[in-house]
Amino acid sequence: MSRIGKKPIPTPSAVQVAVKGQEISLKGPKGALSFRAPDDVEVAHAGGEITIKPRADTKRARAMWGMARAILANQVKGVTDGFERTLELTGVGYRAALEGKNLSLSVGYSHPVIYAPPAGITIATPRPVEIKISGADKQVVGQVAAEIRSFRPPEPYKGKGVKYVGERIRRKEGKKK
Repeated sequence: MSRIGKKPIPTPSAVQVAVKGQEISLKGPKGALSFRAPDDVEVAHAGGEITIKPRADTKRARAMWGMARAILANQVKGVTDGFERTLELTGVGYRAALEGKNLSLSVGYSHPVIYAPPAGITIATPRPVEIKISGADKQVVGQVAAEIRSFRPPEPYKGKGVKYVGERIRRKEGKKK
């Protein structure tokens, strides 16, 4: 039995929920998201709560039950509060700046790296060495943060690169003399 799937998802009054078969649409102050639930689960919305039940008692149905509930709970949180990831640049001359909607990174290459964010994602640079990524969809926010980090991941000797705030880099000792 899924312990996660059993819990109903409370929907705030600011969120509009539409369930049409397996298609669930959510609309809130931070945006609109939709999710197609697997055929193994049944989704219902009543009394300000979204409930999910498996259609059969199979291992796959139980797995999809918990997954569908987790994705819908994240989407409800996303359209009400939104999600945010913060990246930090460490290194001499490493900077980030916004050029219109595009992000321009100076991370040690001979040219600046330009990144165009997907629709629904907002990028801000409060300081030249800090990047804030925000949006309603948790998966897309995490994917954008991972793509920006991949331009120059932190290296283990000096710790230079793009890292998540709070990420701990395992450091290695340099050459022995």
